[in-house]
Amino acid sequence: MDKEISHIREEETIEAKTRWFRSLSLSERMEMLCTFTDLALSINPGIVEKRDAKQAKKSVQVLTKK
Repeated sequence: MDKEISHIREEETIEAKTRWFRSLSLSERMEMLCTFTDLALSINPGIVEKRDAKQAKKSVQVLTKK
């Protein structure tokens, strides 16, 4: 896995991220999957019991005080 840190904005495109992910070996991809799963479980341990998940709303409503 490439552990280099880059601060170049162009390297943060979805295409660049896809190229990076495809460059990983199968075992490295599985390690990433386990890492993301562990992260999700550490944030919300009850997620395992969730069924029939619904997609979150795609819009944000901004409220201002007048």
